[in-house]
Amino acid sequence: MLGEYRIGGRRASEIAASVERGVGSGDLPPGHVLPPMRELAARLEVNPNTVAAAYRTLRERGVIETAGRRGSRVRPRPASTARGSLRIEAPPGVRDLGEGNPDPALLPALGPALAVAAAVDAQHPGLYGEAPVVPEFAAYARTAMDADGVPGGPIAVASGSLDAIERVLAAHLRPGDTVAVEDPGWGSVLDLVPALGLHAVPVGVDDDGPLVADVERVLRAGARALVVTDRAQNPTGASVSADRARELKAVLARHPDVLLIEDDHGHAIVDLPLHPLAGTTDHWAFVRSAAKAYGPDLRVAVLTGDAVTVDRVAGRQRLGPGWVSRLLQRAVLHLWTSDAVDTAAVARSYGERRDALVHALAERGVTAYGRSGMNVWVPVSDETGAIARLLHAGWAVAPGARFRVRTPQAVRLTVSRLAAADIGPLADAVAAAAGPARPVTYG
Repeated sequence: MLGEYRIGGRRASEIAASVERGVGSGDLPPGHVLPPMRELAARLEVNPNTVAAAYRTLRERGVIETAGRRGSRVRPRPASTARGSLRIEAPPGVRDLGEGNPDPALLPALGPALAVAAAVDAQHPGLYGEAPVVPEFAAYARTAMDADGVPGGPIAVASGSLDAIERVLAAHLRPGDTVAVEDPGWGSVLDLVPALGLHAVPVGVDDDGPLVADVERVLRAGARALVVTDRAQNPTGASVSADRARELKAVLARHPDVLLIEDDHGHAIVDLPLHPLAGTTDHWAFVRSAAKAYGPDLRVAVLTGDAVTVDRVAGRQRLGPGWVSRLLQRAVLHLWTSDAVDTAAVARSYGERRDALVHALAERGVTAYGRSGMNVWVPVSDETGAIARLLHAGWAVAPGARFRVRTPQAVRLTVSRLAAADIGPLADAVAAAAGPARPVTYG
């Protein structure tokens, strides 16, 4: 029943606009079931095809969703408050382990790289009409991917991993399509999917990556895309192993029409080998950002994929920002070619802190996860209580709610700012705050 709000209109565009007004005013709240098409057509005295066209328009705009015999209903509104806002502000005297930033001491100085880029620009100023990707940048990125076993494909550049993921999803999917996401997983992706009018379905994760049975289940159920983190998964530190990659590729081979997006989150900060899934499906994308190893403010990510996907992304990019600054591309290229980051030393530094914390927690009877990267994921019995107790003990951590869909409660700790002397006191505080642990996996 529609209550006092009555859908009106004679043409499909008018009917769709009437529904959107009701949604915008709150008279048609999320989850509200719309009348069957024939019923509404009879009420409005129009052809059922006209109502069908209106409903199709509303689905494409992400306003409604259709669930078979259950009919059409108003979609939940995209999140207007990002999961990133679910953070604990660290008051004076409290150590902040929740921000997720790399260790500034391990980031390279950007001055020399920016100076080199500026010198090149002085000789050959970047102007309209030039190629959006610096050829030397593309060649170096492609060679590095070749060495890691990423299938061949053209190169594009985006403003960070999330920008690349958004552009790839938008290039292939329509509002209402289903996207398989890791759970727990990167909160920004969990926000992005519904914001695009897409429907997120979770797949569990363990130390070796997405769970094969979960991926098989959601793909059989009709998921149109799968987003996978290859290494240093945020928040768990999972890294796709060789065996898991082989199993996942076998599943994907049975679903060649699925869009595969891979995010190599741990590039240049982990020492585990890459086991890409790319190339198994008809349409795929592989993303690699400079943020974690070279600096978050360098909004540069390399994207490769099948020719159709990259062409669609690049074409849409030309209609918006046009390109990612070639000055930044040249600066990142200089950082790569001058070995400004000792990747083995960075991986060792994060690994020593991460492993020490996981081991210290295990000694205190607390299960924690952190196979790679800079984060440790700790399941707890009461997330809110654990956060409050840790804050009282002098430690601010990230709420697991930022990263969870259906998985049990947990907290995330970033080890970037930890010294060896911090490990014991922190482990004591976590053990006291975690509460009685349940024997569960985080996937």
